[in-house]
Amino acid sequence: MTRIRRLIATFAASSLCFAGLMHSAQATLIGTEEVARGQAVAPMSRTAAQARALVDATLQRADVVAGLRERGVDPAQAQARVDALSDAEVIAVAERIDSAPAGASDVLGVIVFIFVLLLITDILGFTKIFPFTRSIR
Repeated sequence: MTRIRRLIATFAASSLCFAGLMHSAQATLIGTEEVARGQAVAPMSRTAAQARALVDATLQRADVVAGLRERGVDPAQAQARVDALSDAEVIAVAERIDSAPAGASDVLGVIVFIFVLLLITDILGFTKIFPFTRSIR
């Protein structure tokens, strides 16, 4: 019984410690004019020549060339395909380059979260996945 109380007290203390880190959100209404202006400006933020220059500069980078070769793609062939794109397609590719995350996705974080979640449910006795845990029930 004291283990359960200690566990609950530890959980409550850690929850209270993190409660000060939470921030409230502000929700306000946005006018139709602001939305229309935002949507009209976003696609026209870059001309086709600027987008083509960005994509060409990206294809000339050493790390991109190495990545293409690693995946079995000839950089000259990739450049030829980029040259064959229409202006709208080049602008879309340039927008993706700007909005793409700078690195891999957080797969490791998701795996660790799932492991910890299953470990906690195993300890609490809801599941029996790991043979090295003992249920508190």
